[in-house]
Amino acid sequence: MFRSFLRFTLVLATAFLLLATAAHAETHTTNLYWAPQNATVGGEKIDVILNSIFVLTTVVFILTQAFLIYYLVKYRRREGVKAQYSHGNNKLEVVWTLLPTIIFIALVIWSNRTWHELLQSPIPPDALEVQVVAYQFGWDFLYPGADGKLGASDVRLITPDNKFGQDKSDPAGKDDFTSAEFVIPVNKVVHILLRSRDVIHSFYVPQFRLYQDAIPGRTISWVRFQTIRTGNFELACSQLCGAGHYNMKAKIRVVSQEEYDKWFAGKAQAHAAAAAASATESKDQNLVQASEHK
Repeated sequence: MFRSFLRFTLVLATAFLLLATAAHAETHTTNLYWAPQNATVGGEKIDVILNSIFVLTTVVFILTQAFLIYYLVKYRRREGVKAQYSHGNNKLEVVWTLLPTIIFIALVIWSNRTWHELLQSPIPPDALEVQVVAYQFGWDFLYPGADGKLGASDVRLITPDNKFGQDKSDPAGKDDFTSAEFVIPVNKVVHILLRSRDVIHSFYVPQFRLYQDAIPGRTISWVRFQTIRTGNFELACSQLCGAGHYNMKAKIRVVSQEEYDKWFAGKAQAHAAAAAASATESKDQNLVQASEHK
């Protein structure tokens, strides 16, 4: 009886895994029952870990519930059958204690090595560096200007009038411009300098297989990714950060290099025009003040 029941359990587990595989295939069009389709280099390695954990826990769940039902039926209360005390099996207890421990340690080592490989590899010199600042309840993005280099900044310089903590004395930051949306070119490494102006937030894009907390007073400088397809995505905060947390979102557009260059040129030109107008206005005010003193 036990062997027949074990065979039934194995067949049931196999059938469930086949259904899970079919559901995974379905997600490529609907994305309702599995993780969204991956959009970054290295994201498939994260998926392998997630899928392996799901399969492992599913098999363990089916086996444990099957054995539970089996013993509930086999040792149910029956007339004329006296209950007996059983101490158990020490060897089995050692096995089912050591086996999960070994599995958990292996998962920790595997996931840490994968995460280190994705986030600690050298950043290419041509990577696009963008400063991302979270606040209640939104996101700000600072791009380097024509020189391709962000100006110096520091979290200690962040004020209501200097939301990126820019060092105004650094000439490299004069052409840096801001954006309300996160626009990036496809197939290019993007390096993020992540900060928060108030409380703990999180940079979370499911399609990028990326999650990283933004902590007040710190600059998180190890976040990088490389997209593999164009499209529109959503950046969301997944840390409960206040009453407006539900609406803390930002648009992400992954576009071709040609489209990005066109967008970049327009933003840089608009920033330069605004800076020139501001300089002219400041000069006029100084002239007015000087004439009034005379």
